[in-house]
Amino acid sequence: MAKKNVDDPRKIVANNKKARHDYVIEDVFEAGLVLSGTEVKALRMGRASLTDGYAAIDRGEAWLENVHIPAYFQGTWNNHAPRRRRKLLLHRHEIERLESKSREKGHTLVPLRLYFLDGRAKVEIALARGKKEYDKRQTLREKQDMREAQRAIRHKEMLG
Repeated sequence: MAKKNVDDPRKIVANNKKARHDYVIEDVFEAGLVLSGTEVKALRMGRASLTDGYAAIDRGEAWLENVHIPAYFQGTWNNHAPRRRRKLLLHRHEIERLESKSREKGHTLVPLRLYFLDGRAKVEIALARGKKEYDKRQTLREKQDMREAQRAIRHKEMLG
């Protein structure tokens, strides 16, 4: 289990573990999100899924697409659509850099985590390059070897 950093003021709502498995992360950006009231309430309840999400640059604006924030159960007729397109708040130079890099072959923009920082919803967007199948297997093998080594060290400490 990962240790929680006490100094970290972020309240993490959703993590995209699949992204780190499927992609090589090259650069990470923090972006604000334009949300409706019921979306914020649903996020504060800790409900969101970044699994199939991605970011796109369209006409000089950054958008977060296909991220699932379920409808707020106490919302009325003005509830939001769960998979609607959401605008990302980034500086102009960051958008230009992301746009030029994401046009390169094999690169994409994926959300890594969604969290609250000082009461504002933020998303970590990664400029990523897709892994080949053998790269994924190699990563899994390395993690498994590391786990076995840690287990052996703990076992030896308990005996000795």
